[in-house]
Amino acid sequence: MLAVHFGAGNIGRGFIGNLLYHSGYETCFVDVNDEIVRLLNEKQEYRVVLADQMQEEIMIKNVRAINSASNPEQVIAAIAEADLVTTAIGPNILPMISGLIADGLRKRVEQTNTPLNIIACENMIGGSSLLKEKIFEKLTVNEKSKFEGLFGFPDSTVDRIVPNQVNEDKLMVKVEPFYEWVVEEPKIIGEKPPVKGITYVQELVPYIERKLFTVNTGHALAAYFGYYFGVDTINQAMKNRQISDLVEGALKESGEFLVKKYGFNQADHMKYIQKIIGRFSNSYIVDEVTRVGRSPIRKLGPNDRLVSPARQYAEVTGKEPEYLLKGIAAAFMYDYQGDKEAVQVQTVIKEYGLETAIEKYTQLGPTLKLFAGIVEQYNQLKATK
Repeated sequence: MLAVHFGAGNIGRGFIGNLLYHSGYETCFVDVNDEIVRLLNEKQEYRVVLADQMQEEIMIKNVRAINSASNPEQVIAAIAEADLVTTAIGPNILPMISGLIADGLRKRVEQTNTPLNIIACENMIGGSSLLKEKIFEKLTVNEKSKFEGLFGFPDSTVDRIVPNQVNEDKLMVKVEPFYEWVVEEPKIIGEKPPVKGITYVQELVPYIERKLFTVNTGHALAAYFGYYFGVDTINQAMKNRQISDLVEGALKESGEFLVKKYGFNQADHMKYIQKIIGRFSNSYIVDEVTRVGRSPIRKLGPNDRLVSPARQYAEVTGKEPEYLLKGIAAAFMYDYQGDKEAVQVQTVIKEYGLETAIEKYTQLGPTLKLFAGIVEQYNQLKATK
């Protein structure tokens, strides 16, 4: 079996490529990093190290790679022969690969009528659906009709902490032991890809929001609160009782609306929260708060990990959140000069005021209680800085 995977970065190699290998696939990585592509083709294997006390090493074999910038025709040929296509490249890059995938699917239909599933494994809601939309924009009416019956784009949610790292072995990746990959079964065309580690579900949205508003929300808040209190790494931040209490408070608020909205078992969800907090505290993963907190404009978006759970908490419970709003305020105080988005947010606050920045980035109306709550929490943090 052949899997074509877009993105040979740490997540691609340490998470998706790892599972593909253990499921019997040959994995063809597609990337623009010439050094990584060259090394993968030279060695045809790499190490994954689990970040725990045992530091277990896993050797991933049966891999190769293509540089999509210099050899797009090879990517097209690989897609035509693939049994599965996956991505882990970042939400903003998905549209950029849509043309190449479209060309690969065109070549494929010339050769076979075998179905193929394309799964985007990104930190976003509806990644595969977005990729499908961008691919279909490039198709003719006849192609769209034919592709609908042959190619599935099941959405998925993925969860594994892979910290930023620099290793002497450029291919080695350190990852946390925990992982979760949930895929929406109804959008699969043909047989389900036999990937060990995928959980197939009938409805994905509850699992996407559970992950996004627990893992991603908690991780971001650990970063922004950590930065506010002058802590360098996530695991150090979680050792600070004040920070860990703030993060746990926010996750209990998001958990309250998730349980009510989707019918998750209350006790099970509380165990899930504690497991997530334990993962953030893993002393074998050193992840800088400035890496986890990067791109605050995206994270402050109306449908992302900070604002959406605060808004939904208010809508579902009829109450106003406290910890989630404090986390949003901490994100607006994130002034790391090495982050272009952080600099941009601070410039807007300085030149036009906090209220303008809140409305611009969160898209919350200034008459809402949530809006006033963010202002209040910001002023409290500012006063105690």
